[in-house]
Amino acid sequence: MSEEIKEKEVETTSAVTEEVVETAENADKATKPAVKASADGEASFEELLNESFKENENSKVVTGTVVRITPTEVFVDVPGRKQTGVVAFDDLSSENISKCEDVVAVGDEIQLVIMKTDDQDGVLKLSKRLFDAVKGWDEIVAAKENDEILEGQVTAVIRGGVLVSAKGTRVFVPASLTGVPRNQELSVLKDATVKFKIIDINPARRRAVGSIKVVSDAERKEKQEALWATLKEGDKVKGTVKSLTSYGAFVDLGGIDGMVHISELSWSRIKHPSEVVNVGDVVEVTIKSLDEETKKISLGFKNIEDNPWEILKRDYPVGSVVDAKIVSFATFGAFANILPTVDGLIHISQISWDRIKAPQDVLKIGDVVKAKIIEIDFDKKRVSLSMKELLDKPETAEDDSAEAEEAAEEATEE
Repeated sequence: MSEEIKEKEVETTSAVTEEVVETAENADKATKPAVKASADGEASFEELLNESFKENENSKVVTGTVVRITPTEVFVDVPGRKQTGVVAFDDLSSENISKCEDVVAVGDEIQLVIMKTDDQDGVLKLSKRLFDAVKGWDEIVAAKENDEILEGQVTAVIRGGVLVSAKGTRVFVPASLTGVPRNQELSVLKDATVKFKIIDINPARRRAVGSIKVVSDAERKEKQEALWATLKEGDKVKGTVKSLTSYGAFVDLGGIDGMVHISELSWSRIKHPSEVVNVGDVVEVTIKSLDEETKKISLGFKNIEDNPWEILKRDYPVGSVVDAKIVSFATFGAFANILPTVDGLIHISQISWDRIKAPQDVLKIGDVVKAKIIEIDFDKKRVSLSMKELLDKPETAEDDSAEAEEAAEEATEE
C-alpha cells in the first residue's frame, strides 16, 4: 500500500467495516456504533487501520499475492498466515464484473480486509471490495472538496435514483440529478459509464450523493458556446428535427436548437409542419438570423431553386403554353393556377374571340385549360394568360385588340 495517505483520523473496529458494507449495499442501518481511534505522527493508511484493529483479528488489512483463480473464487497467499486466503467473487469489486480476471491476475499483489478467520477449515475469508471502499472514501471526500469530476459505472437502479460505483464506493444519484428526462426510464443508465460530481457527503455514515446532470449541463454549455462562435447568417448546416409544433419545427444543430417557421418549410401553403418533415429527419437548413442575446436561431428550409417564381422564370418564358387550373373568378376575368402559389389572370377579353359578359359563362372552377403566357411581371409577381390566342381567330371577329389591352391594364391595376 502507498505511503501517500497520511495524518488522518480513521473510524475503526468491525463496526466500521460493517458500515462500509452498509454503504456498499445501500442498506438502511448499521449493526454497531463506530469507535474512533487516532494516530499521532505519520503513518500509512493500513497502519492506521490495523492499529485500530489490534484487538480484533477480523477487519485487519493484509497484503496478499494471487496464486490461483477459479470462476467463483480467488486464492491468495498471505505471508505469515497458515490459513488459505480466499476472496469470493462478490467480494472482489463493487462494480459489475463478469469474471474474476476482470479485476485480478495470478501474481498480482493486492490489499485485502480480513472478513473471517476460520481455523477449523483452515480458511481466511478476505475482501478486496471492502478495502477499496474504505480507501476510496478518502478520495471521494477529496473530490468533493476539490470540485473534481469523477467517473464511474451505474451498477443499480433503485427507488428514487441510481447507484454509481467509483473508487470502490457506491454513490447515490437522485433521479432529478441523473439528467434523464422524467418521461424516460432510469434503466437507460444501467451499466453505463458516467461522469459526475459529489455534491454532498455524510462522513459519519460514509455516504455520498452525486450529480450527473451538473457535469452534463456544463459540458453542454461549453459545447454550445463553441458552436455559437462558428455559426454565421447565411450558412447552410445540417441538423436533426427534434420536435414539431403548430407554428414550426425545432432542429438540433449539434447542441443548439434552431426553429424553422412553418412559412419557411414549403413554398406551398401547409397546415402543419408534419406535411414536410418528421421528428428524427436529418435536414439541411439555412441560418436566417442569430440572436446572441436571446440565444435564438431562425432557420430556413426552402431552397431558392424550388421557388415557383424561379421555376417560372427558368422553364416558362413568355409565349409558353401551360395547363392552367381555374381557381377563382372576378368581374374582369378568371384566375388560373400555373405552379404552386403562382396564379395567372385570364382577362375576360382573353378567354374567347367571342364577346362574353362574364367568365362564368365559359368556365367553371376546377377546369383545366390550355393558356398562353403573354406577359410576366416578376417584380409585382403578376402573370397574364390568354386562351383565345391558342384558338383560330374567326373571320367575323371584331378587331378589338386596343380595347382589350386597355381593359387588361385596368384589371391588372385592380
